[in-house]
Amino acid sequence: MTVTLPSVEEQTAPRLRLVIARIARQLRQNVDAPNDLSTSLVSALATVERCGPITLGELASAERVQPPSMTRAVGKLEGRGLVRREVDTQDRRVVRVHITPEGRRLLQRSRTRKNALLAQKLRTLTNDERAAIDAALPLLERLAQDGLR
Repeated sequence: MTVTLPSVEEQTAPRLRLVIARIARQLRQNVDAPNDLSTSLVSALATVERCGPITLGELASAERVQPPSMTRAVGKLEGRGLVRREVDTQDRRVVRVHITPEGRRLLQRSRTRKNALLAQKLRTLTNDERAAIDAALPLLERLAQDGLR
């Protein structure tokens, strides 16, 4: 009887997934609810900032939700003054979503709080440990670059 040991990748993948999930959860729980917005609304707002002006269909696709769900989400964001809808000047049937200055400020505050939380956690590490994380960042960025498929 032969025993097949898990590969390094098979051993590392669960640990990496777990640590990424834990850090993401800590960031969401501690700082990702500005003005009581859900994580999905903050995500949609960030996508509008990054990709906008953007159609509702494009936004729904980018966020991997159905268009009716995105229509409701944009309505909530618009109600809080974080985005605005504008009719496309080239095609009046198309509506594009734009981020407002208040939406940008909200995202900046959220990012500043997240960065502060991570900086606080990093200060608990030794110089060598921080250097190891810094050295790993290019590899992690490469893993995250194309998303997971």
